[in-house]
Amino acid sequence: MAIVTGASGLIGKEHCKALAEAGANVVAADLIKSSCDKVAESLLNMSYGFELDVTDRNSIESLKQFCLEEFGHIDVLVNNAAINDMFENPGEEAELTKFENYPLELWNKSFSVNVTGVFLCSQILGSVMAEQEKGSIINVASTYGVVAPDQSLYKKPDGTQAFYKSPVYSATKGAVIMFTKFLASYWGKKGVRVNTLSPGGVENSQDKFFVDNYSAKTMLGRMAGSDDYKGAVVFLASDASSYMTGANLIVDGGWTAW
Repeated sequence: MAIVTGASGLIGKEHCKALAEAGANVVAADLIKSSCDKVAESLLNMSYGFELDVTDRNSIESLKQFCLEEFGHIDVLVNNAAINDMFENPGEEAELTKFENYPLELWNKSFSVNVTGVFLCSQILGSVMAEQEKGSIINVASTYGVVAPDQSLYKKPDGTQAFYKSPVYSATKGAVIMFTKFLASYWGKKGVRVNTLSPGGVENSQDKFFVDNYSAKTMLGRMAGSDDYKGAVVFLASDASSYMTGANLIVDGGWTAW
């Protein structure tokens, strides 16, 4: 069975679908139970929605107990839950996302979800895999954990900056990549494989200028579709990648290759 956190998000849904299509029973976990249930109901196999806060140890312990009662084991964990900056007043976005002005509270909030959430879920749920001496953990990072953001992508045709990709996004995703290497080394002899999936940008009704700017920087000339990572998730979850651990699988249309 497989657990996907952040399961009701844009690519989280596709991760769930891909694993279910490959034969897994999936627990779709996210903050809103009704959204998780909707994802689970759309899947082929016996799957469940589960309300989960990745920053809350008790919430994750409840998820662990649920999975063991229903299935008796945990085979795959996809640490997909993450947050991007949200601002109440969009007009403040360009100023507040500048490094000089970036709020400490947003820095701390992103680290609590994007890094501490991965740590807690891996510690609590991954420990089951270590006891089983088999399992696969997939930590979802980003190309921006490998290379710096190109801030010119967010510049409007009139030359003004719509916003800046924040410092915390790169910092948290880089931390996830290094945490993956640590955990792969720590649990390697326990039969638990730990890898990172670093996706590129996904097209999701962004402004045309941004889509055009981003697409021009990829070798394939386009942004990703939300389903472009399904094969990578199945590969990392399955025995097809049985000799792969501590790695960062970059799927970005060639973004980081030139």
